Amino acid sequence: MANKIRFLTGITTSGTPHLGNYVGSVRHSVRFSLRPDVESYYFLADYHALIKVDQPERIPRSTLEIAASWLACGLDPERVTFYRQSDIVEIPELTWLLTCVTGKGMLNRAHAYKAASDKNTARGDDPDADVSAGLFMYPVLMGADILLFNAHKVPVGRDQVQHIEMARDMAQRFNHLYGEHFTLPEAEIDEAVATLPGLDGRKMSKSYDNTIPLFAPRGQLQKLIAGIVTDSRAPGEPKETEGSALFQIYQAFADAGETEALRKSYAKGIGWGDAKQVLFERIDREVAPLRERYEALMAHPAEIERILLAGADKARALSRPFMTRLREAVGLRRLDASASGSSTAKTTRQQRASFKQYKDSDGMFYFKFLDADGNQLLQSRGFESPRDAGQAIARLRQQPGSALTELAAKLETLDAEGMRLATGALEALAADTTAGDK
Repeated sequence: MANKIRFLTGITTSGTPHLGNYVGSVRHSVRFSLRPDVESYYFLADYHALIKVDQPERIPRSTLEIAASWLACGLDPERVTFYRQSDIVEIPELTWLLTCVTGKGMLNRAHAYKAASDKNTARGDDPDADVSAGLFMYPVLMGADILLFNAHKVPVGRDQVQHIEMARDMAQRFNHLYGEHFTLPEAEIDEAVATLPGLDGRKMSKSYDNTIPLFAPRGQLQKLIAGIVTDSRAPGEPKETEGSALFQIYQAFADAGETEALRKSYAKGIGWGDAKQVLFERIDREVAPLRERYEALMAHPAEIERILLAGADKARALSRPFMTRLREAVGLRRLDASASGSSTAKTTRQQRASFKQYKDSDGMFYFKFLDADGNQLLQSRGFESPRDAGQAIARLRQQPGSALTELAAKLETLDAEGMRLATGALEALAADTTAGDK
């Protein structure tokens, strides 16, 4: 998996999945997870749900529905790591470590907090009225979700890009203080993913109460589609596809040929009732087999629980040893010399050498490899992206001898003595990492 790009996707457990979720995230993500060059992490963000849900019974119900939906749509838990956020005890611990290196000023500028604060100010209230610390700290928890698994890419909408930038800032600050531990994540925005209109023509959203549940029974699905708002043009009158919610929803499910056929029907004056029947049949053709699988999963919640716990075990195989190294890095260590070898020995290992990754004024990404005294052992040349630089660092950490040769063109030239010192420091670092995993 060393050469794979690690993607991480969080799914908030605060509602029932609808067609907009399916078209905008689920369908695309499931297909994407099948790529051989991708290592995918999907988690049910139930800690995040606590920020806006104060009805305890809603969270497990939503968790069940969302997990069943993703599995029914083809997410393969054997191929990806699929887990519940609250099963990973390292996430809240890392949240605190990141809290201690995150500036309050940066959190003051977070969109969600600022919107709530501005709304209060406009009403003449205290800026922090009814603003929970959970809402304020949301970006740090999201940063912990991402950084704990050193995700390279995080698929988000444009309104979430700020949170990825904040996670990068947290990672850079932590790396600066404690050595190279975190990969700097990047936001992944897919412009091709559709935003679906709802029953009233606005964006399909639970907050607008205009959604069509993804796995509504067939009869309910037909009834909801019949309620999509259209204009007053009668059968026989030509109709515009531009601005038609019905046509946009159809386009999100149909292929090019089907879309063109409906476009021609609009021009010939198809009646709205007939157009809605065409839409219903097209959606049901795609969703019906998924609905059958969904209903089978919903009838066996114990099986979903087993899948999520297995996913948590897979995730914690990475998060446990990584959190041990992070605790060591910040100084949370045992005082007795007998603990897992020697506390002193661990401290010495931590102080041997470290990588420093940074972006220079030319827009390129670089890294340095420094010894315990801050002396430079290696200096990279420029990389196009932080992921490329991070992958080079990972290779140097895991296979020092061969990586130094293979990456020679991406490193500043070393003389024989410099090569000897760099090789020795890298081999010591690799040995420490291996020891830390045991």
